[in-house]
Amino acid sequence: MSPPGALREVRGARNWAKGALAFSRAARFARPALVNGAVGVVMAPRGRLFRALSFTITRGKIVQIDVVADPERLRQLDLAVLND
Repeated sequence: MSPPGALREVRGARNWAKGALAFSRAARFARPALVNGAVGVVMAPRGRLFRALSFTITRGKIVQIDVVADPERLRQLDLAVLND
């Protein structure tokens, strides 16, 4: 297991899906957002920002997902939650 704040890379849709299942409980807190101007999602249970994801899309497919969980990095993001 990686220490908190450590960079980690997950490659492949199947591997990403396995990891995403671990965070599925937090999905109810997910809201569409712009994260530093990119399409993304923020998760803020009880109004406290917990994760921010931004997506890189090429030819209609998600080719990269950046997940930020470190509190210091979260504070530095430019976030705009979008209406559902």
